[in-house]
Amino acid sequence: MEKTKTTGVSAPLKLNYKRTFTIGFAFFGILLLWQIYNMTCPTFLTEILRGMIHPEVGDDAAWIALKISDYAMWQRDTLDVQYIVGIIMAIDNMAALIMLPIFGRISDKTKSPLGKRMPFILIGTLVSAIAVPFIPLAFHYGNFAGLISTMAVVIFFMMMYRSPAVALMPDMTPKPLRAKANGIINVMGYLGGGVGTVLLIIPFFKLTNYLNAGSAASIWQIEIPYLIVSFAMIVSVIVLFLKIKENKIEAEIEPEMRRGEMEAEIEDKLTDKDENAPMTKANRTMLILILVAEVLWFMSFNSVETYMGNYVIYYLNAQSSYSSWLAIVGGVCSVAGFLTAGLIADKIGRKWTISIGLSLCVVSYFIMCFVGKGSGSEVVVSGVVSTTYNTFPFIFYVIWGINGFGGSLIHTCSFPMVVELCTKKKVGQFTGYYYAASMLAQSITPILIGLIFLKAQEWVALPIYAASLMFVSLCVFLFVKSVKVPKLKNKKGLENLGGDD
Repeated sequence: MEKTKTTGVSAPLKLNYKRTFTIGFAFFGILLLWQIYNMTCPTFLTEILRGMIHPEVGDDAAWIALKISDYAMWQRDTLDVQYIVGIIMAIDNMAALIMLPIFGRISDKTKSPLGKRMPFILIGTLVSAIAVPFIPLAFHYGNFAGLISTMAVVIFFMMMYRSPAVALMPDMTPKPLRAKANGIINVMGYLGGGVGTVLLIIPFFKLTNYLNAGSAASIWQIEIPYLIVSFAMIVSVIVLFLKIKENKIEAEIEPEMRRGEMEAEIEDKLTDKDENAPMTKANRTMLILILVAEVLWFMSFNSVETYMGNYVIYYLNAQSSYSSWLAIVGGVCSVAGFLTAGLIADKIGRKWTISIGLSLCVVSYFIMCFVGKGSGSEVVVSGVVSTTYNTFPFIFYVIWGINGFGGSLIHTCSFPMVVELCTKKKVGQFTGYYYAASMLAQSITPILIGLIFLKAQEWVALPIYAASLMFVSLCVFLFVKSVKVPKLKNKKGLENLGGDD
């Protein structure tokens, strides 16, 4: 253990910012793909399913004519297919629910010249990047089976490498520093998501412009963004592969990792000698409570994430690009939260940092329940039709700012709380538990809210559903034990950047 020359006191653990940012390239690729996938695939499915259920209506231009002549019927037909959209979006997540812990555990036991995580990251990223451009291709040609099959392939290989990719951070970061490190890799992830978001703001790539163009729509309007995503994913994984040498780094940081075990923010301390011992009752209780709360908050988040694009297009009757602007506002506020969450947690602990985040999210969704359509109108001429849209309510930007900051506090601190409950030899397995809980939520919530839409025939069911689940999650999480540990004298913010080897 390193000691200062003058006092003999152990020097504070120091986060390697440069290495942490590099590890974040894995998360960059994940959220880049995830963002564009979630912002387009529910609408792709809605359009194809609506045409399959009502073939007599005809092409996109006919749907737009129906919207103008009989808005109530157009709205009802749109809501009626949302539960099918939810089922399809959930099926892939159900498979991931099984895969995440499995691949996390397999990677824990893997030994190779590339390390234990890198083989999964390389294969999963490359296959996903190759397959993803076929999603808009299948939609453009109305190939429902091709669309579903391609989505399944992309999700399978994404989940193959997600647990190993995320496990890289705790593999190489002492436990007390993981909240800050997790904030940094989340910033990298949101930068990736930002790239996908900006692409869909460009007028040529606006989804509503493509839909309104009818038979005159160009495939490149929806294909080019996916090709850019594919290219960026490949570049990000190359950077990660060239800069992170797993086996070498893990050997170098072994003393720091051992010290981190002793300063962990958990009630029952662990050592590598406890590797095969059963979890203590206190640690098991903490794990269960965190995972139950996580399922609930991800059910809330994912319901909005899955359906917000359709909410904007079909309920607010606004242009699709506003979904992208919301994502940018939320992303900027999330980055602010990711950069400060570790500092807040140092002051008040991770439990209360997450509780603040949950409270902010409850407030944001509650406000959303009372926001209706904009009163003005925007006329857009695309292809052979002219379409009138409502103006977008400005209050949504405030809502998404609050939600983005609150969500970042939750995500930054929750993952480190889970992986602190295991030894370093089970990090991949516990990473799998964390993401399996999120996938369980994402398997349930699209179907459940889709059925609620079918029954209620009201889009306002979405914010009511999200606010209710987030509130219950907060109530559950308040039972998690708050563990006090000796205050660590770590440097704050980014002042260590570039100062590590």
